[in-house]
Amino acid sequence: MKAKTHVQGLPTRPPQGHCRRASRGRAWHDLPENPKAAEALRRFRSPFLLVSALLSYVLGLLYCTSIFSAVAPPLAPLPGSVYRSKELFDKLLPDLLSVNSSTVQLNTIWTSRRKLKQWKDCTNHKMEHPGSTEPFGYLIVDANGGLNQQRSSICNAVALAGLLNAVLVIPNFHLHNIWMDPRQVYIYEFKDIYDEDHFINTLEGHVTVARDIPEMVIERFGYNISNVPNLKVKAWASSSYYSDVALPLLREHGVIRISPFANRLSNEVPSDMQRLRCLANYKALRFSLPIAAMAKKLVGRMVEKSSLSGGKYVSIHLRFEEVSNSEPDMVAFSCCIYDGGMSEKAEMDSARQRGWKEKFKLRGHCSRPDLNRMQGKCPLTPLEVGMMLRGMGFSNDTPIYLASGKLYKEETHLAPLLQLFPLLQTKESLATSEELAPFQNYSSRMAALDYSVCLHSEVFVTTQGGNFPHFMMGHRRFLYDGHAKTIKPNKPNLAVLFQDTNISWKAFRGHLEVMLDESERKGMVLRKSGQSVYSFPSPDCACLHDHHANSTLFKRYQHHHGVG
Repeated sequence: MKAKTHVQGLPTRPPQGHCRRASRGRAWHDLPENPKAAEALRRFRSPFLLVSALLSYVLGLLYCTSIFSAVAPPLAPLPGSVYRSKELFDKLLPDLLSVNSSTVQLNTIWTSRRKLKQWKDCTNHKMEHPGSTEPFGYLIVDANGGLNQQRSSICNAVALAGLLNAVLVIPNFHLHNIWMDPRQVYIYEFKDIYDEDHFINTLEGHVTVARDIPEMVIERFGYNISNVPNLKVKAWASSSYYSDVALPLLREHGVIRISPFANRLSNEVPSDMQRLRCLANYKALRFSLPIAAMAKKLVGRMVEKSSLSGGKYVSIHLRFEEVSNSEPDMVAFSCCIYDGGMSEKAEMDSARQRGWKEKFKLRGHCSRPDLNRMQGKCPLTPLEVGMMLRGMGFSNDTPIYLASGKLYKEETHLAPLLQLFPLLQTKESLATSEELAPFQNYSSRMAALDYSVCLHSEVFVTTQGGNFPHFMMGHRRFLYDGHAKTIKPNKPNLAVLFQDTNISWKAFRGHLEVMLDESERKGMVLRKSGQSVYSFPSPDCACLHDHHANSTLFKRYQHHHGVG
């Protein structure tokens, strides 16, 4: 007798052990010879399967979020992926404040006695252009970005003008909106930042520099610079590209324009071009008289406040700026999480939306803040910088100069650093508001003041990548016998260290003393292939090096900047 079914003519399901291959071609309920039965099954199955799937999903979700999570403990965060620096600070505070725990003396912190080999002078070396005595035309570039990105563009333009045998027109400063104060109507020019006469005179005999495009040239383009042939160049273009593409265009039109020009020349160029880069960066570019005069005051006052350490002080370049409409905010754009909770997240998202616009909504932006921290991409907080320096052995009477914009939640975040280093100064504390007024609303002028004070310091501490520390380390290597005298911490290692709230003071200090030793060992290095001459000036720029055997650093600074 056949087994009964709920639907007439519907066969029973094959046993579980039935070979799946045998039923792969036709479902067990597929009965074309019985249309009524098949239709009945279809109507029954569709809603039933949907409800079953939803019910299974909900039950599984409840199981995973309740029963399973109660049994299995949450996974521990990966080392260096979470910000726990405040917890560690609170635990180690008694040791951090201990005077006996400090061992570094600014007079003896750098033990290296190596010096650069003095090369034959290269200031009289000029690029040769066989068969030509007159320039082929005029080179116009737009130096976009902040202070040091503009500096890079200017020096690259000098080198390129030498290659093309062109007259360099004083570069225009093209400003991205994030570098401009919305209250600022006047856009500054080259002479507002640099000494234009000194620039032109220093390059004389190497590259001819013109203040403006001659009228007879611009007249051919309807007195409109936009009509000048604009060469769109890919990033890090080689010198051969310019020789093959830009030079014929220059000879044809008598003038070419390259906009934008930031990062449009390879680090690797012929030695003659490298020397022109060196000459422009370390000799021709000198800050304008108002900036140089104010910088001299700031350096002098910082030296006076460092009398107990023989006039020597530590400078820190801190990139923990507040969220604003006018400044590029490193805290927000780093996509890192600190300890500010939902309030911090809302502020950061708002800043990212302003800066990235529609790109902020794209998948991938700020998706892994834990990886950013592990990879050392998160700006150090003032608290972390303070812990790092105290762990390295700097005492609480160490004079500190802090180079930074307006800090994010300054009152809260700056307090721990001041607690550890009460002799901390800024340009705002060293100068009156009246003295800073001419520079206050111009980010590049304020950065130039910070640059000058950091350049003179006995120790420079960089806490985040960017053009400022890259140029600063190179400039210091050039001035101070090849040694950068810079602490560049291993930030991935720091992230792991600052997350370990169980570490002892002895172990914490031991790790940081090793990091300080690494900065000493790597302070004097030669440029390797592919590296920037602005960060590693030796050996390319060694022939320009000034050796003042009996001069102090302050006198050397005054000599270099022409403010003595």
